[in-house]
Amino acid sequence: MTTTADIENMIARTALGDRAAFEGLYAATSAKLFGVCLRVLGNRAEAEDALQEAFVKIWRNADRYRVNGLSPMTWLITVTRNHAVDKVRARRALMGAGLDEAAEIPDSAPGPEALAVASATRGRIDDCMGQLDPDKAGAVRRAYLDGHTYQELADHYDVPLNTVRTWLRRSLLKLRECLSHDG
Repeated sequence: MTTTADIENMIARTALGDRAAFEGLYAATSAKLFGVCLRVLGNRAEAEDALQEAFVKIWRNADRYRVNGLSPMTWLITVTRNHAVDKVRARRALMGAGLDEAAEIPDSAPGPEALAVASATRGRIDDCMGQLDPDKAGAVRRAYLDGHTYQELADHYDVPLNTVRTWLRRSLLKLRECLSHDG
């Protein structure tokens, strides 16, 4: 089993250009990060592409990771999720420009890796999300799973932009605290 310290060590060695460490990091984390991509993008082929692109970013930016007492998976998931969300936004921009994606048929059935990742954590995440106010939980889902911008959330909930930022920051802190407890 790969520990937090192992992952931190692999990230540090990756920052120094150690390809073996990068391969180990990929082997240890790619299934979970693929699940993140698949959830955000909803398309297996796009998720596979996004995962590879996210790992390129991780390779290039490993020196930016700082050991801070938080899980290194938080950093890896953030890099991956942000990349996947950027792809969703780019897709929306293309669709808005009148370009059609009809040639691409999405594969909506999750693969075995995604199912394993989802089943391992879904219950805990659902329990923790259930502890949030419904509007705040909805905002978290829309922002971090569906790729909505802060402005879109502010418009949807009819609240100021800074209120949305506060909701999300506080909600993520509550979720992190809840998920950090042994379940």
